[in-house]
Amino acid sequence: MSAEKTENLSWIDKRFPLTETWKAHFSDYYAPKNLNFWSFFGSLAILTLVIQIVSGIWLAMSYKPSAAEAFASVEYIMRDVEWGWLIRYIHSTGASAFFIVIYLHMFRALLWGSYRKPRELLWIIGVVIYLAMMATAFFGYLLPWGQMSFWGAQVIVNLFAAVPVIGDDLAVWVRGDYVISDTTLNRFFAFHFLLPFVLAALVFLHIVALHHVGSNNPDGIEIKAGPKGNRWSDTAPADGIPFHPYFTVKDLVGMVVFLALFSVVVFYAPTLGGLFIEAPNFQPANPFQTPEHIAPVWYFTPYYAMLRAVPPMYGSQFPGVVVMFLAILILFALPWLDRSKVKSMRYKGVFSKFMLGMFAVTFVVLAWLGLQPSTPLYTLMAQIFTALYFAFFLLMPIYTSIEKTKPVPERVTS
Repeated sequence: MSAEKTENLSWIDKRFPLTETWKAHFSDYYAPKNLNFWSFFGSLAILTLVIQIVSGIWLAMSYKPSAAEAFASVEYIMRDVEWGWLIRYIHSTGASAFFIVIYLHMFRALLWGSYRKPRELLWIIGVVIYLAMMATAFFGYLLPWGQMSFWGAQVIVNLFAAVPVIGDDLAVWVRGDYVISDTTLNRFFAFHFLLPFVLAALVFLHIVALHHVGSNNPDGIEIKAGPKGNRWSDTAPADGIPFHPYFTVKDLVGMVVFLALFSVVVFYAPTLGGLFIEAPNFQPANPFQTPEHIAPVWYFTPYYAMLRAVPPMYGSQFPGVVVMFLAILILFALPWLDRSKVKSMRYKGVFSKFMLGMFAVTFVVLAWLGLQPSTPLYTLMAQIFTALYFAFFLLMPIYTSIEKTKPVPERVTS
């Protein structure tokens, strides 16, 4: 490094801990040397968040949050704004990609036991990020002001009306009006623009918490507690390697592959057969014409299937609303439900492996059921799979404590 650069860096370090931050989170942060394919999804989640914020800002420059002009402004972006169609499809594809990456990231945590001590708070922050993502997506869903956007938001907002005593007032408070209207659209646009920056702050806290306790690995072994000394440092974990350049380069490879797949969808199948953008959303919102089948976008459908699985009580859908929200809130309790002697699924017993496989299948099936019209058969299936979903969590203290586990090695494996 030249003397001039060294002097400039020194000037910055006296006023801002740039070098200290770089060392703490990159060059001197030691991650387990056995991280594999599943470790990609954390960095991919940050990448998709950046894509969403940047593309969203560009869309906001031409979007008009008005019931009279919202749909036309989206059409204007698609047809008349230079590269507007590309920015819109990047944003719509990015929303689904964000949830795909986050679902795989959360599944990795279940595989490796990344919610166990000392990472309980890390997991809780992650679940808060997930809730913030859902809120952001919900507020953004109305903005195109298409048929499915309008009626999907109508259905979701009306769920608040199912709350006893305060339901009607709560629904009016969420909408800002007695019906989905111009006021609702303005309100949702404001929240949809604000929440991604809240998400960015939460992600920052998530990373700080992660680097404080250290990254988990496929073996579930704490490298900080193991022997010290490696080719880089005598005080660093023996089974750790510097995050930079080793994992930054590895993550860049993952990002290139991800962006290649992302580009294929954006350029060749941006609607993905109606999963990413539903066909009715290419029609302007019409409060007097209900679509034949109303369903939320795919990343909400597992919970929508649970909502429909619960029969109404006294004409109220409140029991289904409770089940739907409990399905999300139970994630907060996960660190205290797992009583296994080991963290990683590699060394857990057959019960844990079976239940995790069942949970993954259950979630996918519920997502599919949420996209289907309501029929007696599909309702029965939704009830069965909703019970299986909760069984994974509620039975966890039993099957994790009675099963036979494998011995965990003292050092991480290759």
